[in-house]
Amino acid sequence: MRPAHFLGSVVAAAAAVIALANPASAAAVNYVALGDSYASGLGTGSYDNSSCKRGPLAYPALYAAATAPASFKSAACSGARTSDVISQANNNLTSSTNLVTVQVGGNDAGFTDVITTCTLGSEQDCVNRVNTAKNYAANTLPGLLNNVYGTIKAKSPSARVVVLGYPRIYKVPGSCAVGLSDTKRAAINSGSDALHATISARAAAAGFTYVDVRGVFTGHEICSSSWWLNSLSWPVDESYHPNRAGHSSGYLPALRGVLG
Repeated sequence: MRPAHFLGSVVAAAAAVIALANPASAAAVNYVALGDSYASGLGTGSYDNSSCKRGPLAYPALYAAATAPASFKSAACSGARTSDVISQANNNLTSSTNLVTVQVGGNDAGFTDVITTCTLGSEQDCVNRVNTAKNYAANTLPGLLNNVYGTIKAKSPSARVVVLGYPRIYKVPGSCAVGLSDTKRAAINSGSDALHATISARAAAAGFTYVDVRGVFTGHEICSSSWWLNSLSWPVDESYHPNRAGHSSGYLPALRGVLG
């Protein structure tokens, strides 16, 4: 073999080996985050979009900062319900989007009203309101989530889609000497479990990856020794949402656990 041909063969072989060793490096990641206040970062106290309470310390922004995708946009907005997330998807997803995170369902099931009723009402009022939310989660929310997930598939058919769930809010029994009773706290936690059951099932049916964060937040609920969630706080809308540690030490590692 002539030297030039030999050298050309070596270079070609080396290039092939490099390509095989680094198949992921050639795929540019175009990431869009969808969702409600848990995805927007409400509770972290740092926002670059005041109307949606969306900020740089939310787990989607932290994941983008850590992994440097080719493009990143968060459309998550405080107060978003499933219909709003469908609009987020229609307005922000394209055929080139190949990574989507989505978190929604809590507002549809009446999260804010549950917290208000349990804070101001009796134990029975709290239990009754949570049971209403759980019934909604079991019977109405599945169809609404199917619509969200179907829209994501239609807009970005090649995307990896990761659906994130909600943590339990309280450690029961916990270290809090004042505030809600353990009966109320346990009722609220049962609502988180009901959301988990529905969201995980619909995500699996859609072929999406589901991230259950209840385990990673265990030991870091309100009334634990190390809170990753705000209790009643000011501004009041930041109450019962993940704080900065909840995003950086809770949601971000959970997301990286499935995406790397």
